[in-house]
Amino acid sequence: MTVRRVVPTIHSQAAQESREFYGLLGFEEVMNHGWIMTLASPANPAAQISVTAGDKTAPVTPDMSVEVDDVDTAYAVMRERGAEIVHPLQNEEWGVRRFFVRDPSGRMVNVLDHR
Repeated sequence: MTVRRVVPTIHSQAAQESREFYGLLGFEEVMNHGWIMTLASPANPAAQISVTAGDKTAPVTPDMSVEVDDVDTAYAVMRERGAEIVHPLQNEEWGVRRFFVRDPSGRMVNVLDHR
């Protein structure tokens, strides 16, 4: 399994202000679904930050996203090791397959791949 990117998620009710603030550091909006917005560096597109007020389909909001090349394998490994799966593996309408797992420090991790 290969990690493709890791994106921190900022919980915020101030999406526009966050876009402007991070724009000062060179980030530009690359995705906006209304409930989540992702900003990226044009010079290094894998350098990203997401801003969200809450998750559309999950009961909790993740603290970060980890994109892998095989989310089904990641899910199997986490279940096999007894990790706490908080949101089950599923396909989402915006083109990702994902699940949420709680890390040992209590952080919520959105593990996904793009379909």
